[in-house]
Amino acid sequence: MKSLKTNIYFKVAAIVIIGLILLIPAAMIEDMIYERESIQKDAIYEVSSKWANEQTISGPFITIPFFKHINQLPNTDSLKNFSTYQQFIHVLPSELNISGTINPERRYRGIYEIVVYNSVLKISGKFQKPNFASAGIPQEDVMLNNAVFTVGIDDLRGIEKQIGLKWNMDEFNFNPGVESNDIVTTGINTKIVLDSATSEYNFAFNIILKGSQKLYFTPVGKVTDINIKSSWTNPSFNGAFLPDKRSISANGFNANWNVLHLNRNYPQSWIGNNHKINESSFGIDLILPVDNYQKSMRTAKYVILFIGFTFLTFFFIEVLNKIFIHPVQYILVGIALIVFFTLLLSISEQTNFNLAFIVSAIATILLITGYVRAILKSTQLSMLLSSILILLYTFIFVIIQLQDLALMIGSIGIFLILAIVMYFSRKIDWYNISMVEKKEELNQTKNER
Repeated sequence: MKSLKTNIYFKVAAIVIIGLILLIPAAMIEDMIYERESIQKDAIYEVSSKWANEQTISGPFITIPFFKHINQLPNTDSLKNFSTYQQFIHVLPSELNISGTINPERRYRGIYEIVVYNSVLKISGKFQKPNFASAGIPQEDVMLNNAVFTVGIDDLRGIEKQIGLKWNMDEFNFNPGVESNDIVTTGINTKIVLDSATSEYNFAFNIILKGSQKLYFTPVGKVTDINIKSSWTNPSFNGAFLPDKRSISANGFNANWNVLHLNRNYPQSWIGNNHKINESSFGIDLILPVDNYQKSMRTAKYVILFIGFTFLTFFFIEVLNKIFIHPVQYILVGIALIVFFTLLLSISEQTNFNLAFIVSAIATILLITGYVRAILKSTQLSMLLSSILILLYTFIFVIIQLQDLALMIGSIGIFLILAIVMYFSRKIDWYNISMVEKKEELNQTKNER
């Protein structure tokens, strides 16, 4: 009969090998989580593509064409040597006020939930008379009659009704498209009336705009004031600026931004495409309170702790109680631990993550406890193992709920687990334990004789 010392080495090696092999299906679980999350993103894209995508309102701004004369031969002043090109000067408003309401709607594609919205926005403000001299543009080269008022909108399919512009005492209807791609590539525009006698232009228009998940704005005004309210209770404020004032309650949210031209990195007017305004965009993300895939992935990262600590508990039960647990039984328990993650993933897709974790943990603990009770024939040991598993799953559950403190709490928890293992194993004589076992075998043999 092999010595217990040899058996211990063999058992440790077998446990390590089984644990490493179980990491293969654990990696497959992570791939499954990625796959399910990808399917969810595809469902969101499919619904958004038929409704309207994320929206960013860039503008309004005025685009004014002018003639640029370039002397091909600088040493001569003949008019024949000059080439004339058309360029655009873009002018931003001195004041921009946006107020509106976001009305969210929940849509479903299979088991996946997607949030879309229908917004009602009132946009107003004023432009000052453009100063062409400061830009080095002669007044006679400016084509005021071709000035265009432009509003950048990412997805024009989201526009619900015809949009009319009130420009001082005049009224115009918008057309699709943009005059120049210098600032935005998609949007709406209308020609406006500019004259050298008017020093200030007031504008106002309303827009009903559909979109999915996000609604962003760009602070093109010298002073930009935006106030948005909604019944959505889980907003996320993102982008270049956070709200100056915001309130979130069970009835929804109200947010206000006030941005100065000094807060962004572009002027009130420029020529061509020298500046981009999209980097200063900000707004609201209508977040669904569903993060089951992220939490499932975080839980799967602790698979080595689940397997390692459970196997370690089994090993100490063997050593301290002189009970032999077959490697096949280790494998079955390890598979039960892996199945926990598939249960967690599948149930969390149908309900919230916390309930899915609790249900999956209880099912796994009951399965393993019942199996251990059957193979060890000991209620005390099975209850001990059950208590340890409950502590382990509770510990992981607490870590998953944490964000900033997750690493610290996890490190402290693992340290305490190691300390407990070292404490209970401190008196085990790993070299002489085989001799104790041999004496017991000799005494048993003598008694049999």
